[in-house]
Parts: sequence; structure tokens; C-alpha cells
Amino acid sequence: MAYRHGVYIQETATGVVTPATAESTLPVFVGTAPVQNLAEGTTPPINDPKLIYSLADYYAAFGELKDTDNEEDYTLTQAAKIYLGRYGVAPAVFINVFNPETHANDGTPAPSKVTATDIIGTVSDTHQRTGLELVDEVYSRFRLNPGLILAPKYSAEPSVAIAIASKASSAAGFVALGVIDIPDTVTDYTKAPAWLNDNNLTLEHLAAFYGSAVYNGHIEPGSIHFAGCCGTRDAASDDVPYYSPSNASLMCEGLTHAGKALHFSSAEAAYLNGNGIVTGLNMIGGLRCWGDQLACYPGKTDVKDSSIPIRRMFDWIGNTLILTCWQYVSTPLRRRLIETVQDTFNIWLNGLTAKEYILGGRVAFEQADNSTTDLMDGKVTWHVYVTPPQAARELTFTLEYEPSYLETLFGTNA
Repeated sequence: MAYRHGVYIQETATGVVTPATAESTLPVFVGTAPVQNLAEGTTPPINDPKLIYSLADYYAAFGELKDTDNEEDYTLTQAAKIYLGRYGVAPAVFINVFNPETHANDGTPAPSKVTATDIIGTVSDTHQRTGLELVDEVYSRFRLNPGLILAPKYSAEPSVAIAIASKASSAAGFVALGVIDIPDTVTDYTKAPAWLNDNNLTLEHLAAFYGSAVYNGHIEPGSIHFAGCCGTRDAASDDVPYYSPSNASLMCEGLTHAGKALHFSSAEAAYLNGNGIVTGLNMIGGLRCWGDQLACYPGKTDVKDSSIPIRRMFDWIGNTLILTCWQYVSTPLRRRLIETVQDTFNIWLNGLTAKEYILGGRVAFEQADNSTTDLMDGKVTWHVYVTPPQAARELTFTLEYEPSYLETLFGTNA
């Protein structure tokens, strides 16, 4: 070291870092868009994810419907109009699988030719992804992690629903929530739980919606409206997904299923809810999203797996841990690292507690979780204790006749 004579400054790393907060809602929609209507010479985005913030951006990227087009054939356009427009939430990722050249009848573009296989997608020998497989590229493309994964209308196919659940449980290292539609072939709502069970869809990380929305003469997948309710709740809560989408307003005129209008009683809606299915209920305050349980309920009753708000909070907290601590991978395993991680997240969890987004939380580095051999191998484990609030699904009042108040009949001089 050279000889020095004077005053010098040096810097050291801050003992606490700012958490890189994960996205809670960002929906990824896979479906069909009217790309044949783009201006001549424009390359249509086919299996090319786009991050969209407004309806205008969506139309510029994917094209607008013509008067001769059937809106219900273009699920991405429906998703954009509902999620970005009616619910006023942004952004969202859209993945179009419709190719007007290959999905055609005698040279005429036919979105009806899109199949479940197109939606599920593949990974080629050259690592080119299509369909739902492109969910794995969302973070690397846009630096935003998926929060919800949907294939409106097509998710009524069991194979697509299973693929959505698979991607939701591990979307390029992140976790998300898959949202599916119960098909019209299940005409009796009491048979919906059996459909989930028979198709192996009683899964964690999966929300199932019974019913399609009706709006301005169009039938819309209920899954899009579920995403809209999640988005509006999160937007009102600093993007923290602690609030269940249940009892949020559905932005539609009514619900239908298999060609029949749905007018569920609270008991009928509760039957679906008790079997892990979300629907709509027109009770107090208009038509509302109704249900707090995921598709794994009641087969799994661990609240971190079955409760929509708690599952989403666990996903969000877990994704935030990943995003924040990735910078520490391959750094020297020292006490400073242990304390930095602990202090960073304990401060963060304390802030969430102060706002009542969680009831309490702490991060601990415990010897029981870190064996000598694991530490020698560079494996370190922190234990995160956290309690998000459960949705208050059942409010009970006990009424009792109290005879002692009869004394009031005698006035104050009695």
C-alpha cells in the first residue's frame, strides 16, 4: 500500500437494505387477440409477451376488433377491456397464441381453431417457448414477477387448468396464483366440486370460478373478473395482497352458466365456497365476488394453502425474499450476512405489522435449521414467522332476551 499523509474516506456496505418488493397482482393472460387486424406490414405478436398499461397500448400491440368480429372469440381483448378498462388496474402481460395463417378456415382467420395444446405451449429444442411456457420469461423480459396466471375460457379444459397450476407453483423460481373457469358442461353447481376432484384440480395455488359474467350482451369468463377484484383490492392496499377479493364488486350486469342466469342464494354460494370454489353473490351492495378458499379446500385445511388472502400473502412475501436476497448469493457466509438479512426483513415485517397488513412477523437464524454440514456446504436457512390476517368469513351475533331491563318500566323512582 502506498504511503499516505492526510484525511481519507472509505465506505462500507449498509447494514440494512431496502427490500425489493414483489408484484402481488400482475396478471399474465394467455389467449387470443385479433392480430389479423393490425396495420399491413406490422408483424403480429404471436407467442410474444407484451407488458401493457392501457387499452390504447393493447390495441396498438394486438389490434382492434372489427364489426364482423365476435368479441367472445378473442379472450385477450376481453381481458384487456375488463381488467385495464372496467376495473382500471394496470399493468398486465398478454400472450397471444392465435396465428391467423395457421388457425384458419379456407384462408379466413379462425380463432376457434386454437386448441388447448396451443394454450399450454411447448419448449422447442432451441429453447423457444410458446403458450403458458412463456410465463417463465415474464420476469427476465419485464423485471416484474407474475402474480396471477390465467387463460380465460381455455382454462375450463382440465389439461390447461393443470398447466396453469403447475406454472403458478413455480414460475421461473417465483410463485403465483392460477385462476381457472369451471366449464359450462358442469350444468349443476352441486357437481362442480366433483369436476375439480375428478380432474385432479384440487390443488394449491389454484382458484376456481363458477359462472360467467354478462355485460352489454357479451359473455365474459369469470376468471378475468376475479383477477380484477384482486387488482382493485391490492391497488387500494399499497399493492399488499392481504385483503380477500371476496365481497368486492363484480363489474358486470349479472352471471350466467351453461346458458342459464345464476341467482344463487347465500346458502348455495356457501356450498361452492365450502368446496373451494369462488362465485358471485347478489346480496347486499350488488353483485359481489364471493369466496375465500382455494381449490385445494376442504381437502387441505392448512390456512397457508387453502385461504386466498393468506396464500397470496405467503406468495408475495416469498417472492420479495427471493428478489431482495438474490444479491447475496455467492457472497461470503459471515455473521454480517446473517444479521443484514435478519435486520432488513424484521424492519420490513414490523412496518407491515404497523399497517396491520400482517398481525406480526419476524425472521430468525436458528441453529436447529442450520446443521454444521449444511453451513460447510454454503447452505444457510432463515426461519420466517408470519401471520397474515384471515378473512372474516363467518360473523355471528348471539341475541338474548334480558328480563332485568324490565326495571326501566318503573322509572327512576322505583
